[in-house]
Amino acid sequence: MTRPYPSLLVALLLALTPSLRAGAPPASAKGLVPKGSCAVCGMHVPKFPEWAAVVIFQDGGQAWFDGPKDLFTYLQDLKRYAPKRRAQDITTIQVKDYYTLKHIDARKAFFVLGSDVMGPMGKELVPFAGEPQARDFLKDHRGQKILPFQEITPATMKGLE
Repeated sequence: MTRPYPSLLVALLLALTPSLRAGAPPASAKGLVPKGSCAVCGMHVPKFPEWAAVVIFQDGGQAWFDGPKDLFTYLQDLKRYAPKRRAQDITTIQVKDYYTLKHIDARKAFFVLGSDVMGPMGKELVPFAGEPQARDFLKDHRGQKILPFQEITPATMKGLE
């Protein structure tokens, strides 16, 4: 009986690995603990762990925020807040789901705008992993609108001032 070539086993393992890990967060996003100061306003992020958001870059660098509002401010003006960084070097963007307080992929999240819930800096974009939870929150907290990540514009941010 012949044994499969080691290179064939390695190739098969590499081909299967993405499907085995589908849906799992990148390794750099596991075990995130808020640290440091907000990259936009300078507030101490660990004081507001339920609102903490983070951007992780390819080189492992992290930028922390005291809430989604400052996260979007940063992303929409990266040249101002991180002149040596490029958007294409961002690997992970995490926010915390309002109800579960678990880190979620911000790019897949739904944000409620204009509710009666205030964040560390006042009016806030309240994040949810799913649209049904965002709809419930919108009704319960007099929200104005639900927006996916891609629809949050500088004009949206202006309305939060």
